Amino acid sequence: MTATENVGSEEPVALNRPLALLLAMAMFVLVVDTSLMNVSISAVVRDLDTTVSGVQSAIALEALVSAAFILIGSKVGDLFGRKLAYILGLVGYGVGAVAMTLAQSLTAIIVFWALVGGLGASLLLPAMQSLVHGNFEGPAQHRVYALVGAAAAIAAAIGPLLGGFITTYLSWRVGFLLEAVIIAAVLCGIGMVRDAPYTGPREVDLVGAGFSIVGMGGVVLGILVWQEGGEAVGLLIGIGVIGLVLLVTGLVRRKRQHRPTLIDPDLFSSKPFRLGISSQLLQQIALGGTMIALPIYLQMVLEYNALQAGLAIAPLSLSMFVVALVAGKAAGERRPSSIIRTGFLLVTLGLVLILPVVPRATSGWYLLVPLLVAGSGLGLLVSQLNNYTLAPISQERVSEAAGVNSAAGSFGLSFGLAFSGALMLAALSVTFTAMAEDSTVLSPDEQEVVARALEDDAEVMTNTRLEALLAEQPAPTREEIVRINTEARPLALQVALLVPILASGIGLANSLRMRRVQSPVPSGPVEGLAG
Repeated sequence: MTATENVGSEEPVALNRPLALLLAMAMFVLVVDTSLMNVSISAVVRDLDTTVSGVQSAIALEALVSAAFILIGSKVGDLFGRKLAYILGLVGYGVGAVAMTLAQSLTAIIVFWALVGGLGASLLLPAMQSLVHGNFEGPAQHRVYALVGAAAAIAAAIGPLLGGFITTYLSWRVGFLLEAVIIAAVLCGIGMVRDAPYTGPREVDLVGAGFSIVGMGGVVLGILVWQEGGEAVGLLIGIGVIGLVLLVTGLVRRKRQHRPTLIDPDLFSSKPFRLGISSQLLQQIALGGTMIALPIYLQMVLEYNALQAGLAIAPLSLSMFVVALVAGKAAGERRPSSIIRTGFLLVTLGLVLILPVVPRATSGWYLLVPLLVAGSGLGLLVSQLNNYTLAPISQERVSEAAGVNSAAGSFGLSFGLAFSGALMLAALSVTFTAMAEDSTVLSPDEQEVVARALEDDAEVMTNTRLEALLAEQPAPTREEIVRINTEARPLALQVALLVPILASGIGLANSLRMRRVQSPVPSGPVEGLAG
């Protein structure tokens, strides 16, 4: 069915500039949201009297919910209308933004920002893609895809700076209030959006949907429970792994029975698609691990405010943006696999260079060169991975493939956030306990108190806050615990960085396999869908 048939006798608008701008604004808010949260960790912890690990868990949970439900979100749009899914997605994200503006506890953030906002994102992203396709055609369609992609790239580049400025000079609550205002403005223009009806099969693979939620949710929730010192960690992760296995076997079985599937397993018959999806997953694990470890380091160890943290992280995001832009235009005759290999190599090198800097740095300037190197690598990956992954997919299946690509990326991001954070706290607990036991200043009773406190609730904490908590302790005890904290935190952060380093290293090995595969030839204009 053509775009003209979709709307009866109405001809599609060649280029509705206000509608294109509203779609770009929606994408900008989606991307800048997490950047604002990352650079505001210390402010949120202070204002809500909560913990770094709690805020980090909320960030990971939001990415997980988006990943677990994004494939289902596309089916919701198919069944009930892409425009309705788009509206519900915007409302969900708006509810999360308003909740952040008014939140008085971490529980409100988890329920409304992570869960409701994550569900909103899972509805909004696939619906937006379909609506762009249904409201524009020809060159106008490509221009709108480019505009929406540019909005996402700009948000990723300036997000840390913008979020840091607002949080430092106004409040992190103001940042989320501005998000809510933008979403309200987008909703006010919803009358300009025409639906893009779905004419395919209407049966839903509920079993596959359930297994996808249980699988991805079990793995990441198990890690988050481990981070918080909870029980049944192995059981949760085991359930998640079993869920993922049952998802794969169920998809294959339903395909053989000619029944609708959540995703078409035949997509994975393409080796470039398999390599691209796995590389996308690894890239996002590396990005997620980096973007939780570095803000915590800057805010909890160097005691930076949000703006200082945003400025320190800016070389990573800005170099990623610039290199992606340049590499996308200047790739020329170079094989995409070669560019992807160079990207993973630079990411690995940049992150490895950070390791010796962590215990010695007295300011964010020490991170400048490593972040420029890692950001350049991420820029190369961003410029090539999506198109490499989707190029061999036929045009009629590229939308579904893009959904799988997005789900893999979101799951990788949530896994990287959760696993890096959990390893950080585990390393802090072990290191702090060992140093306390080796201390000649702390008495055996004091060592026992430290060990018990860390077992119940290990926490990355600034020296300033720790000194305030120990104000009533004898001076030698207070000074010794602060000394241990000063030495233990960098080691814990180094351990956390091993997650993105390992992911990018595996990605490098994966890219070597791409050399033995013929470069895929695009089956159609996939750039917009990939973005």
